[in-house]
Amino acid sequence: MDKETDLDRRIYQEAEKFLPSLGIRGVTRELIRQYQSPDSLQPRPKTISGVYRRLCESAQNANMKAGVVGRSIGGIQALAPVLFHFNPNRTLQKYGLDWERLLDRIVDKIKPRGKVRRTSRSIWPQYCRSILSGATFLTQFKSSSDFFVWADFFDRDDRARASLPLLLSREIEGFGFALGCDFLKEMGYVNFPKPDVHLRDIFGAIGLCEKPRDDYRLFKSIVRLSSSAKVSPYKADKTFWLLGSGYFYDDPHIGNLGRIGSHKEEFINHIKSNVLL
Repeated sequence: MDKETDLDRRIYQEAEKFLPSLGIRGVTRELIRQYQSPDSLQPRPKTISGVYRRLCESAQNANMKAGVVGRSIGGIQALAPVLFHFNPNRTLQKYGLDWERLLDRIVDKIKPRGKVRRTSRSIWPQYCRSILSGATFLTQFKSSSDFFVWADFFDRDDRARASLPLLLSREIEGFGFALGCDFLKEMGYVNFPKPDVHLRDIFGAIGLCEKPRDDYRLFKSIVRLSSSAKVSPYKADKTFWLLGSGYFYDDPHIGNLGRIGSHKEEFINHIKSNVLL
């Protein structure tokens, strides 16, 4: 075993046992294992409308979009009436790429809470452009099975895998590499960890990734570490994400409605003091 592989493995092992070692009520190894399991993910959609809904959900999982979009309308499902129950073909026929027309319809029919800003860089206009370009992208697939056959083609090849979220980032406006990974991961593709802010902070601080602000490089580093530790990228992703977010979203009885606060700085210091000697 080479030095890098051994270091990856040791850091992952420390990450997996770190939160349970803190003595926080309810945070046990068993609880961590539940969150690490892809069995907690929703089944793959059986229709292209289901795929489109998942795309719309992932499109809001960046920065403040979830708060401004999903929370203001009570969840993405509320968009069903204006997106023809998430039918990408009918959505595109109705709006084309006219985000202003779509946003007018959302404001009129769904009435989001709070102020809806309309400058081109504001969250609602960006989100509308994402879901319309996403509809355009999905119209090339005849069914969900057709989409999954296409995605499986990339997933089967270690050399080609990272090009799939890159492709999605080019096809869907505002998606980006990380949201492409999130979209795939949430549909059961366990080889696509999301290079988010928590993993960026941890991997950068302890030298697991040379350029952590490059999502592609961070993605490759997470995959490398998971291979060294002999776990799935999904499992590694979730382990470090829990350290950073401190959010046990399925267990509101833990902490404050599932939130125990971030422990990534403590973990970083622990690794620097006990592993990176």
